Amino acid sequence: MPTTFQEIPRERPVTPLLDRADTPAGLRRLAEADLETLADELRQELLYTVGETGGHFGAGLGVIELTIALHYVFDTPADRLVWDVGHQAYPHKILTGRRQRMHTLRQKDGVAAFPRRSESEYDTFGVGHSSTSISAALGMAIAARLNNDPRKSIAVIGDGALTAGMAFEALNHAQEVNADMLVILNDNDMSISRNVGGLSNYLAKILSSRTYTSMREGSKKVLSRLPGAWEIARRTEEYAKGMLVPGTLFEELGWNYIGPIDGHDLPTLIATLRNMRDLKGPQFLHVVTKKGKGFAPAELDPIGYHAITKLEPANAPATVAKKASGPKYSAVFGQWLCDMAAADGRLVGITPAMKEGSDLVAFSERYPERYFDVAIAEQHAVTLAAGMACEGSKPVVAIYSTFLQRAYDQLIHDVAVQNLDVLFAIDRAGLVGEDGPTHAGSFDLSYLRCIPGMLIMAPSDENELRKMLSTGYLHEGPAAVRYPRGSGPNAPISGDLEPLEIGKGVVRRQGRGVALLVFGVQLAEALKVAETFDATVVDMRFVKPLDEALVRELAASHELLVTIEENAIMGGAGAAVGEFLAREALLKPLLHLGLPDLYVEHAKPAQMLAECGLDAAGIEAAVRARMVALGI
Repeated sequence: MPTTFQEIPRERPVTPLLDRADTPAGLRRLAEADLETLADELRQELLYTVGETGGHFGAGLGVIELTIALHYVFDTPADRLVWDVGHQAYPHKILTGRRQRMHTLRQKDGVAAFPRRSESEYDTFGVGHSSTSISAALGMAIAARLNNDPRKSIAVIGDGALTAGMAFEALNHAQEVNADMLVILNDNDMSISRNVGGLSNYLAKILSSRTYTSMREGSKKVLSRLPGAWEIARRTEEYAKGMLVPGTLFEELGWNYIGPIDGHDLPTLIATLRNMRDLKGPQFLHVVTKKGKGFAPAELDPIGYHAITKLEPANAPATVAKKASGPKYSAVFGQWLCDMAAADGRLVGITPAMKEGSDLVAFSERYPERYFDVAIAEQHAVTLAAGMACEGSKPVVAIYSTFLQRAYDQLIHDVAVQNLDVLFAIDRAGLVGEDGPTHAGSFDLSYLRCIPGMLIMAPSDENELRKMLSTGYLHEGPAAVRYPRGSGPNAPISGDLEPLEIGKGVVRRQGRGVALLVFGVQLAEALKVAETFDATVVDMRFVKPLDEALVRELAASHELLVTIEENAIMGGAGAAVGEFLAREALLKPLLHLGLPDLYVEHAKPAQMLAECGLDAAGIEAAVRARMVALGI
């Protein structure tokens, strides 16, 4: 196996077994003795594929053997296999007929980054957010029972995703309805148990065997006739298993727990899955895997190698140097957080498992007692912040736009209704590129703007972001700053912590005829367009409260107002302008530019913006067309 990036195959590896097993039907025709070699070939193919395209990396390497075993033992796609999150689904895609298209992974019109129902019959449930697999598989199991369909339902969930409350809600409900389903816990962090080895593998085979199950059921029938005898026997079994395996929690929830077993031991995996396949009721298999298995750098640094960018060939021609860009918006937030924490001891930082992505690493190291990573639990993160704010702390919740959707009730009920001092630093706002619609922050302005009392800001550059974070932090009440993924235009950043005047936009270019009202980072594109027809350009800054005085002035002095935002047009910032004009009976031509009423498919960010008409060319074309229609 490779130990450095230089050793990742740059030419497609020779894979005779994988050539015969690029569908589950082909896989199941192989002899079991060939599967270890197949796993080696699949691992090499995955390394080659991701090196060609970039993408999620470590998780897929860790489930090579598990993926093979699942498709080998179960009759997919008739049996329903649901992957949680989907970061680990590339081997699944390779084995389910998409191998020859993997070079299009995460590209426009290519293979999606996550499982999606429209792409393959083997993708039984579309995913992207975590902790949904058990609920989905449970729904499938119940539907199968109602339809007298013998197909199986299997959910594969990671130890990180299992921290979310939704997963436990599903676990609890499954035992209530006595669902015939299998949940596989892919424990790649050893966060639950380190007891993996020969003894635990042996115990898993015994406990999942038909002999043990038959003896258990037979004993239940006999002992149930004696008052209290079966309950004593059940408790004795539970305590005995609890001494050897860490499944007491799941047993108490009504699941038949097996494991932990080595997730890279194919013979044990296959034997255990075969044993569990036809067991009735909720079944829980705990497998321990190594994230990044087979690639030394990813094994040593599973977080750093969670995903990689495309690898350029060693002999690739030199590329033209890219134009210098500013720091990433997340880095600006991370620096501001440390600076404000130094100035105000009340500040606390909260994140739902996004320390690296939201750039809280430095803050967590400098202020560990004021840093709270609540794991994948967005609802808890928001209400935790509300509770802290009740007692005088100043919480800053760092969260991705698409993940904040999961805590919408808490945002309204626990923070906004009580007018609590919580600042939401909303990262990945707008289109995020290759991860596609499940990760795009397309709706935050719409779902935030309708909440009474919310202060909502959208920066046009790095310095504006820093100032808005200070503004939201010093504001009394709930506040949100939404900013995109990636880097800004390299604006000079002030080192102070001074706030902006709330509700005031800024005219960045004075023109005539047409006024471009920009909410966010499209300001640079709007300024380019404005030069072609001498338009006024305004950095609106505040979505709520809207700078109504400025809008009124622009409506009086211009023939056409154009709103620009990287958010759904419906209910977004432009809609706020339209509502104000209608309320004031200001009959002024108005053009809304933003994200259309559809899910924008994965592509490069520039391609997605062009598709939505939010690049300079698209903005200019839309404005000129409206000017012609109006005779301006």
